[in-house]
Amino acid sequence: MAANRTPSALEKEQIYGMAEKEMEYRVEMFSKLTQTCFSKCVESRYKESELNMGENSCIDRCVSKYWQVTNLVGQLLGNNQGPM
Repeated sequence: MAANRTPSALEKEQIYGMAEKEMEYRVEMFSKLTQTCFSKCVESRYKESELNMGENSCIDRCVSKYWQVTNLVGQLLGNNQGPM
């Protein structure tokens, strides 16, 4: 069976390239999430060294919605269908 064969150099290079692209995508997505939620939830003039309760709640909701939308878009693109 093909399960025991080792990948060729070309296949390894392709796998490495795909993993690298996936990492770049995830870093970019995290950066966008951070920028979006920070600018939405944290005042531009820092009054305290830590986030207050309202900012924490806003960031929690923002991150949750961001992931929900990202997952929904991924599902829609993967299935090429509308929501159920």
